[in-house]
Amino acid sequence: MRRAVCPGSFDPITNGHLDIIARASRLYDVVHVVVMINQSKKGLFSVDERIELIRNVTAEFGNIQVEAYHGLLVDFCKQRDIPAIVKGLRAVSDFDYELQMAQMNNGLSGVETLFIPTSPTYSFLSSSLVKEVATWGGDISHLVPPVVLEALKDRIGKS
Repeated sequence: MRRAVCPGSFDPITNGHLDIIARASRLYDVVHVVVMINQSKKGLFSVDERIELIRNVTAEFGNIQVEAYHGLLVDFCKQRDIPAIVKGLRAVSDFDYELQMAQMNNGLSGVETLFIPTSPTYSFLSSSLVKEVATWGGDISHLVPPVVLEALKDRIGKS
C-alpha cells in the first residue's frame, strides 16, 4: 500500500491545500493529512476544529486520514511506516526552505519528500492571507471551501 503524509497547520485549510491533497490522493492509496501542533502559536481554530474541517472537505476523496501530531514529522512517519511527505510549492522562496527541510528529514529518517507545484490559481494563497482578508471583510469565497468560509465568518464575527 502506497502511503504519504501532507503536513501543515491548516489554520484554516484553503483551496490551495485541497488542490495538493487531491492530487496526492490520486498518487497514493492512503494520504495522511496531519495537523502539526505548535504550542507556541495561537491558531484561529482549535486543532479539533481544523481536523473536523479537513475531514469535512476531504471526505469525497475516500482515502484521506486526518489527525494531529506534536513532534517531529519524521517521527510521525516512522511510527506509521509512511515513506513519503508531499508538499506543495508556491514559489521559489518555498523551495529554498522546503529543500532544507526535505534534506534534514531524509537525513534523520530516510523519508522522502515529493514536491507538487501549486496550481497557478493558488500560487499566492496562504492561510495567513485568507485570515487577514477575512478579518477586513474581503471576499474569500473563491479561496476556501464553503464550510470553511462559514466557519471563518462565524469565528471572525465573534472576535
